[in-house]
Amino acid sequence: MDTMAPSLTRLHEHTLELIDAGSGRPIVFLHGGDGIDPRWPVLTHLAGLGRLVAPSHPGFGHSALPAHFRSVDDLAYAYLDLFEQMNLRDAVLVGVSLGGWIAAEIAVRSTARIGHLVLADAVGIRCATDETAADIADVFSLAPVDVEARAYAEPARWRRSYDDCSDDELLVMARNREALSLYGWSPYLHNPILRHWLHRIDRPTLVLWGAADRITTPDYGRAWAEGIAGAQFTLIDNAAHHPHIEQAERFAKEIARFAGLAGSATA
Repeated sequence: MDTMAPSLTRLHEHTLELIDAGSGRPIVFLHGGDGIDPRWPVLTHLAGLGRLVAPSHPGFGHSALPAHFRSVDDLAYAYLDLFEQMNLRDAVLVGVSLGGWIAAEIAVRSTARIGHLVLADAVGIRCATDETAADIADVFSLAPVDVEARAYAEPARWRRSYDDCSDDELLVMARNREALSLYGWSPYLHNPILRHWLHRIDRPTLVLWGAADRITTPDYGRAWAEGIAGAQFTLIDNAAHHPHIEQAERFAKEIARFAGLAGSATA
């Protein structure tokens, strides 16, 4: 399995870990709450389609956490700065889960450097009209085995043993969990007003969803698509909350088809 080697770059006053691989049209990949693994095949697939830029969010992985960062708003503005610093134009912005929320927050602020937007199993909006109903499964209170059962179509296949992890990998897992709690604890994994601003997204948008997702169900995904003018909605079979992991090649091919990318999703 190929590994995409990340490096550290300076973004204003803090250090950001990111993968920068491939060439051509920029594809910015924003990861979910579990962080990013350089060994994921999807990264190789995407780097075969264009120039892949895949950062670890501030506080995740080995990226620094600026003292003033408190919300997804901070992440959105940081990435707008990154787009400008790297002079990324006509980018395909792809966000998964937490990364989908961040991508949407970026797009409602500015689409000047975005050509296409892809939201995959995104959290971030409130749909339920009943105040006691939950749109998103509570990953903080559920047992890990229950989270896995909701997040993967085949959880046993993707289960990872902590005994096999290095000290650095364990540290990264702990940092990821802490950062997810910082950005998503309250209100829980959403911005109460974001849904009212989705009309500002004026770029072609694809909402990709794992058909077996029980963290955020396909109906929740359809609500995302309904809120964005002209958005397409596509289900990915044999995948749940992590289609980029469970169906990496299909995931990349759907993005290639949607954004008109001419590279090879199996490169």
